[in-house]
Amino acid sequence: MPYLTSVRPGTASTGVRTGFGIPGFAHPLVAPTEWNELARPGTPLHWVVLNVAGGPGVRPDPLCLEAADRLRNAGVRVLGQVDTAYGLRTLGEVIADAHRFVDWYRADGFLLGRCPAEPAALPGVRRTVATLRVIRDDAHIVLGHGTHPYPGYAECADQLVTFSGRWSDYRWSQVAEWTADHPPERFCHFVHGVPGAHLDEALRIARWQGAATIYFTDHTDRGGRTDPWEALPGYWDEIVSRIGTGVSE
Repeated sequence: MPYLTSVRPGTASTGVRTGFGIPGFAHPLVAPTEWNELARPGTPLHWVVLNVAGGPGVRPDPLCLEAADRLRNAGVRVLGQVDTAYGLRTLGEVIADAHRFVDWYRADGFLLGRCPAEPAALPGVRRTVATLRVIRDDAHIVLGHGTHPYPGYAECADQLVTFSGRWSDYRWSQVAEWTADHPPERFCHFVHGVPGAHLDEALRIARWQGAATIYFTDHTDRGGRTDPWEALPGYWDEIVSRIGTGVSE
C-alpha cells in the first residue's frame, strides 16, 4: 500500500508512545460525557483542543473554564483553537483570540486552525508563532495544516497536523519524505470515518508514517454538513485500551 512506500528508519522501535490529540469536542453543555471521559485517569492524551464558538467566543464561558481546569488538573494540556483562515486573518485578530484563551481559560497553547501550508505564507506564520510565545512563553503550538506543508513549517512549531480528513483518503495516503528528518512526536493525524474493523490498519498507517499524536473516529462529515470531531467515536473504549497498552507501537 502507498503508506508503506516511505518508511522512516527506526520508527517501529523509537519508544515514542502514541497518544490522542483531541481536535475539539462540542460544547460541554452539549457533550458532557465526552469532556468527562477525557478526565478519566489513564486516558493517553497528549492534548485537548478547546473551541468555544469557532474560537474563544465573545465572553468567558464558565462551563468551558470548568472543563479546561478539570483536564489541566489531570495533567492534560488544553490548547485554544485559533483560526488563521489560511492566512487571511490579520496578526492582530489571531493574537486577540489567543489572548482571550489565555485570559479566560488559562490555555497551555494553541492549535492554529486552517493554517496555510505554502512557502510564501511561512514568514507570516513564523511571526504569529513568535508572538504567541510572547503571550505564553511555554506555549505548545500545533499548526493545523491538515496536509503536508512546506518543510520549513516544521522549524517554527511544536507539532504539525499533516493529515486531517476521511479514512478513504488516509488508507491510500503517502508520507512526505522530508518528515523522516523529524521524530514522530512532531506530527499529528486526524481521521474520520474509520470503521471499527479497520482500527488496526489505521494505527499501522500512523506508525509507519511517523505520527505519534492521533485521533480516529467512526463519525463522518456527511459531505461537509456535520463536524465529525464533536462526539466520541463508538469504539472509544476499545481504542483507548489499544493505545494505553501500547498496541499501536
